[in-house]
Amino acid sequence: GMQSEHVQILELCRHPTAVVEIAAELSLPVTVVRILLGDLHALGRITARHPRTADSPAALPDSALLMEVLHGLRSL
Repeated sequence: GMQSEHVQILELCRHPTAVVEIAAELSLPVTVVRILLGDLHALGRITARHPRTADSPAALPDSALLMEVLHGLRSL
């Protein structure tokens, strides 16, 4: 009784997966995926948690490195 998108999401969520990764895999807008995930969560088919945060600012990637990655992605 589920939509095909719900089934696809369940297959993708066999391990912890970010909402944006699911949206990209299904070629759907993030807002639509959030609604579908809400349906599955209400049915008890999935669980949700907040992403982990860094223990300290030193554990975060260097901002210069992130800028280099962004520049590289933009040049693709």
